[in-house]
Amino acid sequence: MTFRDRIHPQLRDWYDASPGFDFDNLEDFVAKCNAAELANLKEDPAVTARDQMIPGPEGAPDVKIRVYEPKDREKDPLPCLFFYHGGGFLFGSVYRQEGLCQGFVKNVGCVVVSVEYRLAPQWKAPAPLMDCWTALNWVHDHSQELGVDPERLAVSGLSAGGNLAAAVSLYARDKKGPRICLQMPLYGELDYRLDTFSAQEITDPKVWCRDNCQKSWDKLLATGQMPNEYVSPALAKDLSGLPPVFSYIGQLDPGRDENIAYWNRLMEAGVEVEYHVFPGCYHCFELGTPDAEYSKQAYDLMYAALKRAFGRKDELG
Repeated sequence: MTFRDRIHPQLRDWYDASPGFDFDNLEDFVAKCNAAELANLKEDPAVTARDQMIPGPEGAPDVKIRVYEPKDREKDPLPCLFFYHGGGFLFGSVYRQEGLCQGFVKNVGCVVVSVEYRLAPQWKAPAPLMDCWTALNWVHDHSQELGVDPERLAVSGLSAGGNLAAAVSLYARDKKGPRICLQMPLYGELDYRLDTFSAQEITDPKVWCRDNCQKSWDKLLATGQMPNEYVSPALAKDLSGLPPVFSYIGQLDPGRDENIAYWNRLMEAGVEVEYHVFPGCYHCFELGTPDAEYSKQAYDLMYAALKRAFGRKDELG
């Protein structure tokens, strides 16, 4: 059986058309991705979005955030979801998953703050985490002017952004930062060691695969750097006292086993966890083919988890 044969039939057209990720020509690849992100932006009449620069970590550049909110929003403070885009720590911006951020606003009834964290290889770990941590604290401190409820904050991200959602949750716990009511790290890059079965198993370059994972970590880490749990969350020894978790992953994702292991350890530590594994699905399947059966399920489950965490009623969706 080929790798293609294992893919859910509704996801094969995207796979067939995929050019893969050209990390060997990273500068050109990133430029093309940035241009495509801007070209694909579509305004949503129900959502307003604005860019804003906020002070960065000490000694670091300012951080761009993109704030999404309902166009006709209620007067009361809204819950806030921090979103960290995907891209292997190497590419992507606050515009990369614009449609997803708009979907959160419309289906959950919240404010979304997307964070443009610094990227490798120019910036090494923990620069991305420090940008996300700074944005969390800035929004918490300015919650009144933003119309955000500081008691209803959640974090989410995809792939590299999933790493950051898990890492911010660990960091906020240990630094006694703002309370996070839900962490939603989706198919996160959690373990730099890449020693699981799935990390070895998924090698097809048309999807996110072991080689991409290795290049991502190699460019994020400085030469000789041994990451800690805030850079590679799977290294955390103590997972107690963390926010509840919602997550999912495709069975054909190289990060499958490291994510499942992390979720299971969270449950052993007494953390509330809901997770789903979708058969025949590769990395970012729901973004590439949003109308597929499993993609629709993933979105519905995600919105429902956020509504529960925020105390929203189902009719908001």
